[in-house]
Amino acid sequence: MQIDKEIDTRGLNCPLPILKAKKALADMASGQLLKVVSTDGGSMRDFQAFAKQTGNELVEQQAAGGEFIHVLRRR
Repeated sequence: MQIDKEIDTRGLNCPLPILKAKKALADMASGQLLKVVSTDGGSMRDFQAFAKQTGNELVEQQAAGGEFIHVLRRR
């Protein structure tokens, strides 16, 4: 998977990871992939809701070692 942009939101709680992702996606071209690394446990459901609301595709989510990784495709 070719990640076009990655943002680190470790240590930030809701809604900051979502807001940073929204800002990053705004600067990206349609179809590009954004990877967000978070330590907020609620980010799993937050990014699912964010993708539904914005029309961006949630390509992948994984939890490993207290970190949550979200990959979004820009609509």
